[in-house]
Amino acid sequence: MSSAQVGRRRLFVLLAGSGLAGCGFRPLYMPTASGGPGVAQRELAAISVDIIPDRPGQLLRQALQERLGAGASGIARRYDLSVGYGIAGEGIAIEPDSTITRIRLVGRADWTLRAQDPARTVVTSGLARIVDDLNIFQNQYFGADLENEAAQRRLATVIADQITTQLAAFFKRRSLEGQGSA
Repeated sequence: MSSAQVGRRRLFVLLAGSGLAGCGFRPLYMPTASGGPGVAQRELAAISVDIIPDRPGQLLRQALQERLGAGASGIARRYDLSVGYGIAGEGIAIEPDSTITRIRLVGRADWTLRAQDPARTVVTSGLARIVDDLNIFQNQYFGADLENEAAQRRLATVIADQITTQLAAFFKRRSLEGQGSA
């Protein structure tokens, strides 16, 4: 890449950034003026993730706990996140002898965030969905198991990212609405 192209790209990035600043854009995970965690980070750290059954559910719960700041100290839990999670498979590459060599996996998570109050009030809920593919290795059982585990981890990672982003956006929107009415 020539230096003129690099210069044009830098100029474009600067102009795009200045345009976003003028429209009131604020990063979702923006810290407070004092440098502490922002609204979204504090609220996410206050979420406890319920147990999700089966191995794919364990992977998803682990990924959610990492993203929500399960180790954040000093923040009391105020919410419970329950997730219904499943993975469906469909053969998409079929040999003439009806052997399936590739499967399309669809991960779907319906989630509900409840307050830890006596009424267990529903705060918000949503849906996360991802599609991935998995190769089936004939007569290579160890390889097939590794590929399946890797696919389940990929699905859990993306679903956890989607849920975390949806929750962070909800908390940010709620805080901005509260500022507007004050």
